[in-house]
Amino acid sequence: MSINQQIKPVTTEENENLRIGGCDLTELAKRYGTPLYVIDEATLRGICREYKQAFQDYKNIKMMYACKALCTSAIIKILDEEGFGFDTVSAGEFYTVYKSGVDMSKVLFNGSNKSAGEIELALEYNIGRFSVDNFYEAELLNRIAAQKGLTADILLRITPGIECHTHNYIQTGQTDSKFGFDLSTIDEIINLIKNRYTNLNLKGLHAHIGSQIFEPKCYYDEVQILIKEISRINEHYGLSLKEMNIGGGLGVKYTEADTPPSVETLAKAVTDAMQEISLDIPTIYIEPGRSIISTAGITLYTAGSSKVIPNGKKYVALDGGMADNPRPAMYQAEYTAQVANKLKSKEFEIVTLAGRYCESGDILINDIKLPKIEAGDLICVYNTGAYNYSMASNYNRVEKPAMVLVNNSQSDIIVYRETLDNLIMYDVIPDRLKK
Repeated sequence: MSINQQIKPVTTEENENLRIGGCDLTELAKRYGTPLYVIDEATLRGICREYKQAFQDYKNIKMMYACKALCTSAIIKILDEEGFGFDTVSAGEFYTVYKSGVDMSKVLFNGSNKSAGEIELALEYNIGRFSVDNFYEAELLNRIAAQKGLTADILLRITPGIECHTHNYIQTGQTDSKFGFDLSTIDEIINLIKNRYTNLNLKGLHAHIGSQIFEPKCYYDEVQILIKEISRINEHYGLSLKEMNIGGGLGVKYTEADTPPSVETLAKAVTDAMQEISLDIPTIYIEPGRSIISTAGITLYTAGSSKVIPNGKKYVALDGGMADNPRPAMYQAEYTAQVANKLKSKEFEIVTLAGRYCESGDILINDIKLPKIEAGDLICVYNTGAYNYSMASNYNRVEKPAMVLVNNSQSDIIVYRETLDNLIMYDVIPDRLKK
């Protein structure tokens, strides 16, 4: 079973209290406070190695971690050690990668509206590839590269016309998408690159079909579309495009109802599609994000107040919620949880875990069966490594949580908890208001 098919980190132990990475979660909560993001290093490294193992027969595969899932210096350092490159979508992401000591030739700069400043900085850092998303960006990148006397290596991002059965907000491969060139416009942009945009060096095509994907056939279809299009371009324009980026998007198991395919199944879909068409593609890029980091992460909360409404439904309020995990409010995402300090309890009840924020929609988990919860109990929510810290906010002017890395019974801070002073450090009162 692949790690992405498991709800809990691989080091999870259920004794008197929950333990992950050899660390008692109640002790972590006492030491670092809650809410607290916890990343299990063994789980993270384990899934990286599963990906490399699954694609081992294809020697020219390039693993690119999708930084949008979770981008911190320590996480980047671990992924770099595991041999991954990095798919970035902002200056903030590729700056984090740069400051972590990564070889920037292993970095791709993706995104649908890159600014001139971001492009200039990416060129300064010698980023390995730009994924060009639209006509405006192609002209802008060519102009800035020409001004600097540089040539930018690029992939063209296309929308392959594939609709995967996932949430509408995280579909990206369908024709009606804000991302990429429609296939009907590929010839126009290639003619511009050949005849006018001489500071762009086209290396291949890039597509991404969505996130939290459970259908391996989507990848099979995507690879076939990309290969056929590359073959057509090479033949028609006398080019020799030799790179294909298939994006990421493999799903993970948030609840028992989820049935994501294994990493090995994904690899088989890709290689089967490759074998059916005789075209030499020396380099394939794949960009997993969620499936790399999600299962490695959990979030700890402390229970506070509770309320029973007339129909008998019980709400238990936690000290976090939609500001540290906006996914339930945004995507109706579902999670699995345990009471970390009551594993031996035999008294259970159905409760709804509510967040602390001033929104009725701030509900983390609806109607979950848990041991009877009292104020001060510790709630562990699983599979929160991806898109929780990345999308966290300071809604209600609340400080963002700390993040710790656990491994072999050791815990290390990798993101400090914000302070009240952090919240106001960029506030300015104009002199005319100072009376």
